[in-house]
Amino acid sequence: MSSLLELNHITKRYPGVVALDDVSVSFESGEVHALLGENGAGKSTLIKILAGAISPDEGAVYMDGELLTNITPALSAQKGIGIIYQEFTLVPTLSVAENMFLGKEYRNGVFLDKKAMIEKAREVLKELDVEIDPSVPVKQLSVAYQQIVEISKTLVNDVRVLVMDEPTAPLTNAEVDSLFELVKKLVANGVTIIFISHRMEELFQIANRVTILRDGQFIKTLDMRETTSGELIALMVGRSIDEQYPARESHIGETVLEVRRLCAGNFIKDVSFSVRSGEIVGLSGLIGAGRTELVRAIYGADPITDGEIWLNGKKVDLKSPAASIAQGVALLPESRKEQGLVLKMSIADNLIMSTAKKLSHWIFLKKAQCAKVVSDYIAMLRIKTPSPTQKVINLSGGNQQKVVIGKFLAAAPALIFFDEPTRGIDVGAKHEIYQLMNQLVADGKAIIMISSELPEILGMSDRVLVMHEGRLAAELDKEEATQENIMRFASGNAAVS
Repeated sequence: MSSLLELNHITKRYPGVVALDDVSVSFESGEVHALLGENGAGKSTLIKILAGAISPDEGAVYMDGELLTNITPALSAQKGIGIIYQEFTLVPTLSVAENMFLGKEYRNGVFLDKKAMIEKAREVLKELDVEIDPSVPVKQLSVAYQQIVEISKTLVNDVRVLVMDEPTAPLTNAEVDSLFELVKKLVANGVTIIFISHRMEELFQIANRVTILRDGQFIKTLDMRETTSGELIALMVGRSIDEQYPARESHIGETVLEVRRLCAGNFIKDVSFSVRSGEIVGLSGLIGAGRTELVRAIYGADPITDGEIWLNGKKVDLKSPAASIAQGVALLPESRKEQGLVLKMSIADNLIMSTAKKLSHWIFLKKAQCAKVVSDYIAMLRIKTPSPTQKVINLSGGNQQKVVIGKFLAAAPALIFFDEPTRGIDVGAKHEIYQLMNQLVADGKAIIMISSELPEILGMSDRVLVMHEGRLAAELDKEEATQENIMRFASGNAAVS
């Protein structure tokens, strides 16, 4: 292997924050090089520099020994650098093929050659071993399939360096395996993969080397064969985390939520279950099984066609999210940017959004009370920010997720739905969220947690509900909830319990 890409003494400053501080790292031809660090460590800034989206204040970038000055997105693409961002950059109303070829369309004279683009799109998707119709609008696809389209966009051109920022977060195990097979093919052809993931097991499965960043500084580069997850976590967070899923004593109380024969849309059919105070109920299943659709219907975000919802022994009619919040129910949505935050507003404005009425007198906010709520949640959730007035769009993904959590906790809910609460969040921040969830149930709250990560479901849940094709396939207690049992029910290979 020879050095293909080098970053030497890169520094990038923002008002009140040094995002990268004298970082030097090199990437070799034909390797998978993992980039590891907590949210806010500087990974996203480094990626944006490679993409030409921002310029470093100091330092230099070399490719094939050539100094790249004034890197623009066009120059980055010309040099063969492809970026798969953690957050989607798709145009929802365009088709899969149109998204894949956006800005690089095939033409037949002055006309678009849609047939050629669709055929090429099919070839790329076939390599990923997924069946997606290239002619359908992207907005009709699930989150997982949208991620696959995002990956496919970079593969219609020849890439030499492919940056993957949390590419597996919304994917099933089978889809991850297909992605890794593609990664191996690319590496065999000399492509360098810069792989960012907070799933430690993935790094050991796919990466050759790993570079750790912490607080904007380079910490160390290691051979994956010569390190352990414990060492990587300690280097990443500056401390050891003894238990990935912190232990707790369960003190389960009365039933908070009871769902009876619930139906929603044309998919959710005859679902019944209950949740008690002091417990975390995991909601598992393959992507597309109906997990998110179920909780959205209970929360009032989507209409219910049949069935009943009971809260604390009383039948309720939750016709809207506002009605649910008023009844002490909160939903932390799967997509924080689209459904959980107003990105161009400040941290403070987002945190008080769900409790604005309580913090108001007539039409005026009570400034002192608002300031206390904001400062309390910034401190409790350890949101890294120079100021409460910082716009949420400028925060790292993990800190954005913490703002979503704080926004809903400020409403003091008794029942909380966590939909993929740790997606795209580093190990240290995950641990903090797990500790927070444990504290919430210790205080008598009831939690339903949707997660696509089976270790998270198994590590945090008192009981596990398994969905399959819009129905409840199984309810498993802690002893019955094994990875094998969950996957058996999730894939439809067992009878309904």
